[in-house]
Amino acid sequence: MTTRDHAPQGAPCWVDLSTSDVEGSRRFYAELFGWEALAPSEEFGGYFMFSRDGEPIAGAYGPMGDDAATDSWTVYVTGADAAKTVATAEGAGAQVVAPVMPIADLGSQAVLVDPTGAVIGVWQPDTFPGFLTLDEPGSPSWFELHTRDHAASLAFYREVFGWDLELTEDTDEFRYATLRNPEGEGELAGVMDASGYLPAGEPAKWSVYWEVADASASTARVVELGGAVVEDAVETPYGVIASVRDPAGAAFRLRTAP
Repeated sequence: MTTRDHAPQGAPCWVDLSTSDVEGSRRFYAELFGWEALAPSEEFGGYFMFSRDGEPIAGAYGPMGDDAATDSWTVYVTGADAAKTVATAEGAGAQVVAPVMPIADLGSQAVLVDPTGAVIGVWQPDTFPGFLTLDEPGSPSWFELHTRDHAASLAFYREVFGWDLELTEDTDEFRYATLRNPEGEGELAGVMDASGYLPAGEPAKWSVYWEVADASASTARVVELGGAVVEDAVETPYGVIASVRDPAGAAFRLRTAP
């Protein structure tokens, strides 16, 4: 288990779900992970949080105004100066989906599309640091970018977020880099060369892995709750991993650590 009082600079610190089925998503994730779906905030357009053991673990929201739900999870990376991060990102070829916006006294957020087409959020914390528990059942255990242009992705995240990325595998069959923790040992996220298997027309994307006690059992539970299996649970050197979708179609991964 990892607990912290803040996220290191440049580290994933929050995730939220854009869903076309708010009530269905509230039920699905509460039953799958044992989360509590908290009350929606009228001030923030119906945005609400899921909590785990009394602590915020993820956010969610439905369609907002003219913006339709995308039925997808967004990963947010912490930054000390969101405006500077966004300006640097634009200079490095990113598109701004949502400009920097203060969220009461919680912090400021922005959403970008990186030069390879992956959506990534920026969070500048004030009173709200994001999730503080990782690697426990029902909490995040890994974050991973699947990209068609591995070299361009590494260059972008190094320049914009100051990432210390280390190539762990570098062959045409498997090319992977990990983000080293700037405040200690361990890794915080990965960047995979997915050029060989991303379906035509599907953009690069970030994925969140949720830790579970039994990935095979949780995969079966996803189906029972109306979701779908993309890739069944399989044993890997990094644990048992499955790829699934919730009933509205949002993709995520399940992982049982080795």
